[in-house]
Amino acid sequence: MKIHCANPKAQFLSQHLEIEKAVLRVLRSDRYILGNEVIALEEEFAKYIGVENAIGVANGTDALEVAIRALGIGFTDEVITVSHTAVATVAAIESAGAVPILVDVDPLTFTINPLQLSEVISDRTKAIVVVHIYGQSVDLDAIQDFCQEHDLKLIEDVSQAHGASWKGKRLGSFGDVACFSCYPTKNLGAIGDAGLITTNNKELAKKIRMIREYGWQSRNISEIIGRNSRLDEIQASILRVKLRKLDSDNKKRNEIAAIYSEGLKGLPIILPIVNSNSISVFHLYVIRSKFRDRLKEYLIKSDIEPGIHYPVPIHLQPAYLNRIRTSSNMNVTETLASEILSLPMYPELNETQITRVITAVKKFYEKVVS
Repeated sequence: MKIHCANPKAQFLSQHLEIEKAVLRVLRSDRYILGNEVIALEEEFAKYIGVENAIGVANGTDALEVAIRALGIGFTDEVITVSHTAVATVAAIESAGAVPILVDVDPLTFTINPLQLSEVISDRTKAIVVVHIYGQSVDLDAIQDFCQEHDLKLIEDVSQAHGASWKGKRLGSFGDVACFSCYPTKNLGAIGDAGLITTNNKELAKKIRMIREYGWQSRNISEIIGRNSRLDEIQASILRVKLRKLDSDNKKRNEIAAIYSEGLKGLPIILPIVNSNSISVFHLYVIRSKFRDRLKEYLIKSDIEPGIHYPVPIHLQPAYLNRIRTSSNMNVTETLASEILSLPMYPELNETQITRVITAVKKFYEKVVS
């Protein structure tokens, strides 16, 4: 049978009794949007991350847009982030009316390169969106120092790193605000779209709650300009179930990553490197290969479905090409796009499947490349 790169159905099946019970509870209730399930999820997630406030929204892109707007960042303001990320990161900045400025990433961890920040900062720069990519943290010490020195807001995009930490503290608790996608394939994934925002700032949390529902504090009275980004009760109830198993699922991801790294060592590929200050949750297990495209095709023929995250840097995509400002050197990002390959990674992978992946990669280098 085919081994998928990600498999949210397998996660559902592993918890289906609890999930079905939670969904049925919502269906039998009298509230389907922003009700008791959302309130409970917000409280439980805030406690899990270690912050005062969590706010549920419709999806991860909305989480970023609403957070940026709540910080008062908008037209002509600049926000620095990376090109090696999901398009959602940049789309959210522009949806908030701000101007994204893109920099390169570190060649080892694939996270934002702090050394390039001083090149692109201007008097219009208001914030940095750091992307904790593939499950591990950016260098938060360097980023926090830069933000404090230049009076910038720090926004964490934690969409690929639910439960990861930096120096023993969970990601999502460092920035002025942090944003999470709960898309089905994420470490904490709904069965549909969902998103969460965390912050320790009580007033900012209040503003975020208003923006997510038309600027209301009292129903039908818009006190500020808002929009509709409400989290529904069914998704919240599912996320509550999955949150209880998040740490154990992340532990399994790390165990799978360790087996991959041991089984693939010695091959002419670059294996993932985790910052010594970070505990990764391996949302993805990403290798680098000079023969990436050929390896991908070989795996597909072996009924193994790899992924590429991401095949085209944002600054080179048609919608942004020659329109978006970047740092002068984007070499790492552009090189990664041609070499990275995501191997199957999800907690429900069994030993036989993991061995199949390792064996197929080895056979590729023995039979095809050698």
